[in-house]
Amino acid sequence: MKKAFSLFVFLLFFISGHAQELKADTNRLAKSKPEKVLVGIYVTSIHDIDFKAKEYEIHFWIWLRYKNRNFDFGRFLEIPNAKTFTKLLDSTYIAHDSVFLQMKVQCTMKDSWKVSNYPFDRQTLRISFENSQFNSDSLLFVEDTVGEHYDSIAASKGRVLNGWNIDSLTIRTGKKEYQTNFGNAAISQAKESYSTFRLRINISRPVWGLFLKTFLGMYIAFLIAFVCFFIHADGIDSRFGLSVGSLFAVVGNKYIIDSALPETTSFTLVDTLHGLTLFVIFIVISATAVSLRLIKQDKIKQARRFDNVVAAIIFLLYFLANIWFIYAAIKTVDGN
Repeated sequence: MKKAFSLFVFLLFFISGHAQELKADTNRLAKSKPEKVLVGIYVTSIHDIDFKAKEYEIHFWIWLRYKNRNFDFGRFLEIPNAKTFTKLLDSTYIAHDSVFLQMKVQCTMKDSWKVSNYPFDRQTLRISFENSQFNSDSLLFVEDTVGEHYDSIAASKGRVLNGWNIDSLTIRTGKKEYQTNFGNAAISQAKESYSTFRLRINISRPVWGLFLKTFLGMYIAFLIAFVCFFIHADGIDSRFGLSVGSLFAVVGNKYIIDSALPETTSFTLVDTLHGLTLFVIFIVISATAVSLRLIKQDKIKQARRFDNVVAAIIFLLYFLANIWFIYAAIKTVDGN
């Protein structure tokens, strides 16, 4: 009887110890497994796209659903590439074991624009969300893919983004690595990662109307210079005056366009077409000088023939060069 009692006590302690070890392992597993946070977004409007300042304004709803009440997204939700970040509305609901946070946000975003092929460019608006309170070992974002993320019908009527078309809107999650431990001595490596929720909006616009507005002054200046070939030899001074005036008109048009675009070190389509036009007008001025020399040698018929041949060559080459550069720009944009 005494042996049976001793065996019973031994089994009781063994089972109790094993249960405690199992519970400890479960706790360690739970601690090592990051908490998942469901996050969704709905864009209501995008406006004030400013190429020169490299910024735009966006309004959207964002919501998060999670179980860990230590997550304080009201204070620690960050938008790293935002210039300003204002919460217009903020509401929190607690149901059962979940917390539901919903915010309406207004942001002024800083971004970089690709203007190499302006005005045939397409742009990508980028927004990233992070939580500065917990790294990716403790918190992971999971995107809410249910429903739309913007009003596609309103967008088609220009109510979401006036003057532009929304080609696509995608959301995804990932990790953002920082090559620093932010002064945390408990982290041995100089590296820390945070879960990130990313929004990408690809936009384009009706091109040809903007193209005409951009380059109409340049083309008119070229045509004025081109007309010089048909001015009678007696008006040689007028030919020089019109050509030089056209030269300054192209330069002025270029400065007007540059004032609306961000500075860039690359050679853009705007630079190419204006440079081409300036070169052609210089050829017109040079041809006028040759004509003047022929006229002073009393070779009026030869001067007239020279003007006609040069005019035809210049117009054809200028037209083909414009078609080529514009086609190459469109092809490059479509390829991207």
